[in-house]
Amino acid sequence: MKLLISDKDGKIFAHPYLEGAGMKNSAFFRLRPEDIIKLPAGSRIFTLPGRLPVGYNSATSKFEVCNDTGYALAAFLPPGFTLTYNSAFRERGNPAMLPLFSYAPLIAHRGGFYTTALRVDKDKRHDHRFIKIGDVRRGIKELRKMFPKNRLIRHLEKCALVNNCPNAQNLFLKRYEAPLPVSPYCNARCAGCISFQEAKACRATQPRIKFIPTPEEIAEIALLHIGNVRKPIVSFGQGCEGEPLIHGDIIEKAIQLIRKDTSRGTINMNTNGSKPEMAARLFDAGLDGIRVSLNSVQKKYYIKYYRPNGYRFEDVLKTIQTAKGMGGFVSINYLTMPGFADSKGEFTAFNRFLRRYKPDMIQWRNLNYDPVRYFNILGMRPDGLGSIGIKEAIKSLKRDFPRLKMGYFNPYASFKL
Repeated sequence: MKLLISDKDGKIFAHPYLEGAGMKNSAFFRLRPEDIIKLPAGSRIFTLPGRLPVGYNSATSKFEVCNDTGYALAAFLPPGFTLTYNSAFRERGNPAMLPLFSYAPLIAHRGGFYTTALRVDKDKRHDHRFIKIGDVRRGIKELRKMFPKNRLIRHLEKCALVNNCPNAQNLFLKRYEAPLPVSPYCNARCAGCISFQEAKACRATQPRIKFIPTPEEIAEIALLHIGNVRKPIVSFGQGCEGEPLIHGDIIEKAIQLIRKDTSRGTINMNTNGSKPEMAARLFDAGLDGIRVSLNSVQKKYYIKYYRPNGYRFEDVLKTIQTAKGMGGFVSINYLTMPGFADSKGEFTAFNRFLRRYKPDMIQWRNLNYDPVRYFNILGMRPDGLGSIGIKEAIKSLKRDFPRLKMGYFNPYASFKL
């Protein structure tokens, strides 16, 4: 399992004797054969400027920093795969913050590329090998003719063609889950927000919607999708918007319009869970489920990353309780960073959280953020001993919570049957 390195021209080569290594919270780990998998199709390979590669020397039983050989490499994995380690590197000087992606190791093994990850969901809804842009364009033309004045469709066209959003593409392909972005505003200031960044340290990866659609614009799209798809899902709360609960009045009216016409389909909301009273109103209107995003179930670490503006961590917990009490399906969008999600303290707290709040599903989604900066934000010192392992954590939770669904994507409303 050789360490892979990039030279200054982007050429990739294997180190002659160093093994590839993993990193968690700036501590390095020797990898075992059972830790690695073939690099999944659809992965992207990044060079990491300002980061020196780190590998393991089996002859000396020590980790070595490659000072003069080039840049560290990392892999960005497709949806459905959860990282178990980060790429091993050491910063040179004070480099610019890494863009908003996750960074898995890239290793040479048996003549191919390997990485460290666990496949948590086999759903192919975001697999770009099965998304034909020509078909997406034909779907866009069709919806333009049907709804020439619908601004939300115009917005989602850009999401599909410019920002390469799979959910938007699937809307025009008439399959899986369709997005219903609503909110230009947010009441959190997440460090890793992909749609808005105040600081110039890194750039948002996709632009946020600039208007608030009407309930009629929302319902038109939702009803069309529900009517065309065998197991339809429509979701508020997308990567191209802020917090949908802020505009709960609009969403409530839209859901009422949808449910007045049909009882089919799953209406879902991806949310920070900041407004429990509004969430209750939406479930009354016909919302089926919510996916609440958390980087941690420990208040101090949640606040450091989410930086809530006008709500409390306790409000998030109350929203989860409210949804469960009203018969809603509750997923936790668990933003997973190796070395934190599998730390002993967080894992113990997560077990307590699951026993008390009883969510229906955990979505193990990678936290797209510079791993060194993330632990700096949390104020956690490097720790090479306090991690139980992402794979081991998930295995333990499956054993202790056999009815808890594990995956990556929002499920169809099988819970309603």
